[in-house]
Amino acid sequence: MTASVTDSSARATHHAEHEIAVDAPARDVYEVLANVRNWPLMFDLTVHGEIVERNGQDEQIRIWSATNDAARTWTSRRHHDPEALTIGFRPDKTKAPIGGMNGTWAVEPLTDSTCRLRILHDFFPATDDPADLDWINNALDRNTGVELAKVKARAESLDSPLLLTFADTVEVDGSATDVYDFLNEARLWNERLPHVSRVSLEEVMPGLQILEMDTRTKDGSAHTTRSIRVCEPNKRITYKQTALPALLTLHTGRWLIEEHAPDRVSVTSEHTVRINTSTITSVLGEDADLATAQTFVRDALSEDSLATLKPAKAYAEDAAGRGRN
Repeated sequence: MTASVTDSSARATHHAEHEIAVDAPARDVYEVLANVRNWPLMFDLTVHGEIVERNGQDEQIRIWSATNDAARTWTSRRHHDPEALTIGFRPDKTKAPIGGMNGTWAVEPLTDSTCRLRILHDFFPATDDPADLDWINNALDRNTGVELAKVKARAESLDSPLLLTFADTVEVDGSATDVYDFLNEARLWNERLPHVSRVSLEEVMPGLQILEMDTRTKDGSAHTTRSIRVCEPNKRITYKQTALPALLTLHTGRWLIEEHAPDRVSVTSEHTVRINTSTITSVLGEDADLATAQTFVRDALSEDSLATLKPAKAYAEDAAGRGRN
């Protein structure tokens, strides 16, 4: 890390720079950073990212994250320069002890297959207390190093067979509103879904939930899951599992509701998982390999998805039937 300071205003602006070497083409690294929707696959604490508005190469993004079993959201402004391979960013709001901050991701090609990734920060503390500046510098050293390592790992493993995405879909003769209500009202799932024995749902703010539940499998065993959910009424619920089973190092998903005609929708449960290769044999037996683990995970999660999708379908179609009568 390098740091410097300029006295361009009444309160000094400080500069920090961190970098990492990446064994991947510069363009791939840039695209990994540019596509904020894929950030949950890269950053452990990111649950969901989306573009709020876009005007040419300028955009506002919103990020939802989970930290210490809590959830929060914020917005930032970004400027893309795909020719220079840079992305400038500025949070819309900062929180003490940070008085203000902006920065730049810069990707510099070294060879056709390697590059250097730098992240530059300009910032000033909220007060003249030296403790504020120390806190910011320490936080940047700690957090930026982690972020750079995560981008490096993602860019170097874009074709990794450990990452698996799959989906299950049902067609519903009912409304998007009724399907969404069933999925959104997860606090009632222990009454509506036979495989769910306990539910705890905290609404952090409208559209942001922390869901914990105990579910039973066909063999009678029980397990607890905990997820952060971002809910967009009548369209989708995106989530990230924050307590993972031994066989996974990542599990994100979404419930997607698509309206095709009045009272005719499709509902999809989509999962993206990353297999934990170090636990395959201990969980599935000495003869198990990656293919075995992928099949096991897909079958188990699809079974859970359909155990929710089918009751959601019945709920919405029953509501539609009552409306027609």
